[in-house]
Amino acid sequence: MPKKKAHLKSTDSSEGFRKELICHLTEENAHASFEAAVKDFPENLRGARPNDLPHSGWQLIEHLRIAQWDIIEYARNPKHLSPEFPEGYWPQSPEPPYANAWEKSIATFRADRQKLLAALQKSDILAPIPHANNQTLASKTILIIDHNAYHLGQLILLRRLLNIWPQS
Repeated sequence: MPKKKAHLKSTDSSEGFRKELICHLTEENAHASFEAAVKDFPENLRGARPNDLPHSGWQLIEHLRIAQWDIIEYARNPKHLSPEFPEGYWPQSPEPPYANAWEKSIATFRADRQKLLAALQKSDILAPIPHANNQTLASKTILIIDHNAYHLGQLILLRRLLNIWPQS
């Protein structure tokens, strides 16, 4: 009779792992936080793309929001439908479409992150999620951390090229 795969149950070590995931979502470690990357970004430069960069600050912020939302909902909701890739993950215009679009995108990013943090607190982070190809909440969270770090690095580079990143 074939052996069943053993499912890792929450242990002290998975509690430590949970804390590390939460830390990487909420604190600065070896890289700047989301909050630092978006802080004091001048309104008149949110649509700028210097040096032929492919994305503006607006496009990066909105992409971060959309991708994070999609990953979280994919893990939470068996009926979730992801946007078309790649066009559904990137705003077409480099400029925010209306006056408070920037602030709304940032607020929604933060609210979605809070949903993930709540799920991390109450869930078995190593349990397979049947409707998500048996991936775990931990694996989806690592994907978000990795994806966000990549695009926050792009946003910081953009800010440096625009001379709007604080000098260290």
